[in-house]
Amino acid sequence: MTVLRAAAYCRVSTDKDEQLSSLENQKSFFEDYVRRNGYVLYKIYADEGISGTKLKNRTAFKLMMKEAENGCFDILFVKDISRFARNAVDFLQSIRELKVLGIQCRFVNSNLSTEDGEFTLGILALIAQEESANLSKRVKFGKAKNAENGKVPNVVYGYNKIAGDLFNLEVNDKETKIVKRIFDMYTELGYGTGAIAECLNNEDLRTRRGCLWSQNAIGRILTNSIYNGVIINGREEVKDFLTGRRIRKDKSQWHIKENDTLKIISDEQFEKAARMMRTNGIKYGRKNKKASYKYAFSTLIICGECGYSFRRISRNNGKYIKWTCGGANTRGKCFCKNSLRIDEKELMTAIKEYIICNISDKDAFMDMVRAEVIRQTEKQSNINNEADISKLKRQRAKLINMYENDIIEMHELKERLYEIDIIIEKNKYQYNNLEKTKNIVNEYLIDVNKLIDIVLQENIFIKNFVKGIYAEPSGLVKIIV
Repeated sequence: MTVLRAAAYCRVSTDKDEQLSSLENQKSFFEDYVRRNGYVLYKIYADEGISGTKLKNRTAFKLMMKEAENGCFDILFVKDISRFARNAVDFLQSIRELKVLGIQCRFVNSNLSTEDGEFTLGILALIAQEESANLSKRVKFGKAKNAENGKVPNVVYGYNKIAGDLFNLEVNDKETKIVKRIFDMYTELGYGTGAIAECLNNEDLRTRRGCLWSQNAIGRILTNSIYNGVIINGREEVKDFLTGRRIRKDKSQWHIKENDTLKIISDEQFEKAARMMRTNGIKYGRKNKKASYKYAFSTLIICGECGYSFRRISRNNGKYIKWTCGGANTRGKCFCKNSLRIDEKELMTAIKEYIICNISDKDAFMDMVRAEVIRQTEKQSNINNEADISKLKRQRAKLINMYENDIIEMHELKERLYEIDIIIEKNKYQYNNLEKTKNIVNEYLIDVNKLIDIVLQENIFIKNFVKGIYAEPSGLVKIIV
């Protein structure tokens, strides 16, 4: 007699303790249920803290459907329809796929299965979907009321969350000092967001989640009104609870509430940072600009008229290379009147001269560049010196000694020696490549003019020296460093 292989699927919609406890109870139920009904349990698939309205994030569900295609089980048990899916379309599509594969899906609580036909199951799926819709409305209403009352974020740098309090935060003295420092560096000392992030990272300071600071993270700090004592809620809302699609609400619909106890940045400094962010956004062409490293000056030359990046025009097999405003070039003179053409070679020469003139100690500069290239190479090779190889060789000798003293068997010795020998060869290869790179660096990086010529060939390197190039319709070209 053939014993059917059974699988079970269970899901909880949040990762709260009581929900996870429910999930464990579901698992225990299915283990007992499958055994009592004479099946062999193949696997229990479980999604934790996942909504039933969308399939895309339900990894266990997707694995279950894939293994169903591979014939891993014969019957599937689910406690009720809402655990399987709260989206009626997904529900019907999934049970149809299982039916085509010859797999019966049985819903224990309602004592129904896919053999009972789609009509009844479809009606119950629609009821489950409607329950989700009503739940979504209740949640949305609750969030709207909390937003009106000035609900604070759960995690925000500079403050500590007060357990159970939705509307107040405690100031974190250590993080507050860093927030103030970020604003001072940006508004008073002229640091850019990238430079601020690099400075904090070099001091081993991290974000609230323990991550490295990034340019975007600094930008979010500088634009977050909570540091100015203003809480803004309701900028977006979920338009479709089934897809989770969000839309931006009109500013008149935002919920704005002042809370002076959270204020750590003055009105004047916060406004100054906002003005600088807006100005730099235009100056460096952030509007309608995507990151590009294709050419030496990609996204670096910014139109002073419309804020668009300049684009490269090459003709006569590269004999004619000019840069022109992307806004005027693609959208016409009615959009932008900047008809300036910048010669690439002339710009290269000007930047090279500027960089060389501003290097006070050329030898020290070359030593710094050489050290940085070698440091990056060592970082990429994942090896610093021969000590790693020596350590592996000692491990190898220790294994042989263990075999000789009958601590391990021959087959285990061979397996472990093979693994170590592979790593040793890999490290030798990396170390030899590192030494070759050092020799090349020392051989070629001996002249500052030669180095600058190399640097100016690549956009990503130019951006280490030049923040932007501001091009006015009058012909004025300003290099911003």
